[in-house]
Amino acid sequence: MRREIFEPEHDAFREAVRTFIGKELAPHVEQWERDGVVSREAWRAAGAQGLLGFAVEERYGGGGIDDFRFNTVFDEELAHAGISGFGSPLHNDIVAPYLTSLATEEQKQRWLPGFCSGELITAIAMTEPGAGSDLQGIRTSAVRDGDDFVLNGQKTFITNGILADLVIVVARTDPDAGHEGISLLVVERGMPGFERGRNLDKIGMKAQDTAELFFTDVRVPAANLLGEQGQGFIHLMRNLPQERLSIAVAAAAAAATVLELTTEHCRTRTAFGRPIGKFQNTRFALAEMATEVQVAREFTDRCIREHVRGELGVEHAAMAKWWVSEMNQRVVDRCLQLHGGYGYMSEYPIAKAFLDARVQTIYGGTTEIMKEIIGRTMGL
Repeated sequence: MRREIFEPEHDAFREAVRTFIGKELAPHVEQWERDGVVSREAWRAAGAQGLLGFAVEERYGGGGIDDFRFNTVFDEELAHAGISGFGSPLHNDIVAPYLTSLATEEQKQRWLPGFCSGELITAIAMTEPGAGSDLQGIRTSAVRDGDDFVLNGQKTFITNGILADLVIVVARTDPDAGHEGISLLVVERGMPGFERGRNLDKIGMKAQDTAELFFTDVRVPAANLLGEQGQGFIHLMRNLPQERLSIAVAAAAAAATVLELTTEHCRTRTAFGRPIGKFQNTRFALAEMATEVQVAREFTDRCIREHVRGELGVEHAAMAKWWVSEMNQRVVDRCLQLHGGYGYMSEYPIAKAFLDARVQTIYGGTTEIMKEIIGRTMGL
């Protein structure tokens, strides 16, 4: 089915993104997988190409176009190329809205030019060892002391955690105010007391630096408070739908890619004297997956249209996030099976896709939390 969400400018942008990925990212993926981190040169190259900060105003170095379809194109092409380590979706889709909608003019002038050039890599630190999907359970604290907040606590599973120059930290500024006691503070590289732990060893997404972060009496200037004090939970809730939609976009694109790869494998791989795609079991499996991939893409595209209009509800973002990420897992698992023993070999793209897909039902809010959100919107 022909997709109807894109205009000619998005199609032209897609071609430019493919060229960039083929030249600047794809040749280095194996090395990044071994290193456990993407090079900073790749970030600067993306900035020079105008691929960072689409929605940031031009006067700060951004694209000046608040149109999530450009984010979608970039995310889809990364998934199509099997590049899971480059953290631009976190930078563009998740962090950018906090900076563009909450930062003061002074903060924008300090941070956004580097954000768009790739000189300042960003992260957002929500998850703690004892608090994942339950954001109200965070224990990291920030106590006002004169012109500073004194920040103490620990975060874990932080994407871009090793490379990040700016980290939006979710902290409790009032221990007795429940969700109204949560605020967002921007911690900058080099602040005394801010330390990075291990680059965590994951089963997939090997090139993406995912780290533990430690804050010990970090004096964060009050000028680095993002948004209003005590309104951090509200700020998070407003921005989480785009994060979840971004995950759904990547999952839908990844499923379509592995299905295409597997279909070609089934055309060329023979068993008992004929291509395995000629067996009814294989054809039925591929037909079922093709249907699921198409349904996922149609629903995700509908969510993208609503989001561009500013109408995407939290329940629909949650539906897209859980269903499409679970669908991607089913598809990649069945596709690996159709590859037989070759699917279990790390050198084959299907094996990497299998490992990379597993986290999608966990980060950004687990499948179970997504269902809880949907259930609450139904009055249950």
